[in-house]
Amino acid sequence: MKKALLVICIMMLMVVGIANAQDTVTLTIESWRNDDLTIWEDTILPVFEAAYPNIDVVFAPTAPTEYNAALNAKLEGGTAGDLITCRPFDVSLGLFQDGNLASLNDLPGMENFGDVAKSAWITDDGSDVFCVPMASVIHGFIYNADMFAENGWEVPATESEFMALLESISAAGETPLVMGTADQWESATMGYQNIGPNYWMGEEGRLGLIDGSAKYNEGGFLQAFEALAAWQPYLPDGYEAQKYPDSQNMFSLGLGAIYPAGSWDISTFNAQADFAMGAFKPPVPDGQETCYISDHTDIAMGMNANTPNAEAAMTFLSWMATEEFANLYSNALPGFFSLGNFPITLEDPLAQEFVSWRQECQSTIRSAYQILSRGEPNNETDLWAASAAVLNGTMSAQEAADMVQSGLERWYAPQMP
Repeated sequence: MKKALLVICIMMLMVVGIANAQDTVTLTIESWRNDDLTIWEDTILPVFEAAYPNIDVVFAPTAPTEYNAALNAKLEGGTAGDLITCRPFDVSLGLFQDGNLASLNDLPGMENFGDVAKSAWITDDGSDVFCVPMASVIHGFIYNADMFAENGWEVPATESEFMALLESISAAGETPLVMGTADQWESATMGYQNIGPNYWMGEEGRLGLIDGSAKYNEGGFLQAFEALAAWQPYLPDGYEAQKYPDSQNMFSLGLGAIYPAGSWDISTFNAQADFAMGAFKPPVPDGQETCYISDHTDIAMGMNANTPNAEAAMTFLSWMATEEFANLYSNALPGFFSLGNFPITLEDPLAQEFVSWRQECQSTIRSAYQILSRGEPNNETDLWAASAAVLNGTMSAQEAADMVQSGLERWYAPQMP
């Protein structure tokens, strides 16, 4: 009798186990952020799985340089994961247009994201959003706070204060601005696109380029080139041959006062610099009250339109649209900031300084990333070359602006004369 009861109990446990296994859904995330693996496994996913014990999530990244090709091969072969990490703008838009990403218009939580946040993962006509915005990166300036304190330098708020500060730093025998032009993209991304929104009034100017009412060679876009040109005397010796990693190393070693930055640099400097750091937002032109920041959309998450686990995938994506995920992700990756319309508090003081600017300034994204870089010559690539040429002194601000505008007029109908 005892043996019979034991057999019955074992069979019942097996049945329950099989039922539970059948009830559990496993979701796989495709991503290029292979450096984030431990963060997802140790910090983010355990929180979700504790709240949804019947959904297991596997973070399965691919090397960044291989991601696009590998993902396309998996999608064509029907082996792609349930959730797809989305790069901004045209790459992900192409995936949606090809039927590989599902529309998320009705996803609970999508109302937590504004138009700028969704701009990188929405159709041109605004009818379909296809990825949940995860994070942006913010531009500004990181400075050596110890050096500032020793010399009595103060953080600038206006353009004239900024230029006076650079002159004071130079007079003290220090390098004012740690940036090179060899890679070109650095000149545009941490230079032109960093300070530019204050001149072209953020979204007003950017959308003006798209509808043809604004041009690169006049108004705020030209003024931004003129402001960038004024940096030239304050760059390091030999900056024309200085690459991005060189700039990072130079600042980390305390060999310069100010680093024109993207917030993604925070983790690098936290690990390498042995001095206190601070940050200040791009100074506004004198007399201008409203400030603008480049709060650039960087990463999002979408759903494989052909996943067999759509309900579980939607549950996960809806959780990603919550304040809980926003705080988890932003604190786990200092310098990558949630795009949701709720306040987040960050443990890293430098990251908290960057994100606090959202409460003071209007956010925009880089001018060339939406629509304007689909043709040839590529608008973003032209901005790289033009910004580097201005800093190198091989082009005037007007010549650089004319070159960029001319390139856009060659293929983009709203800008054609």
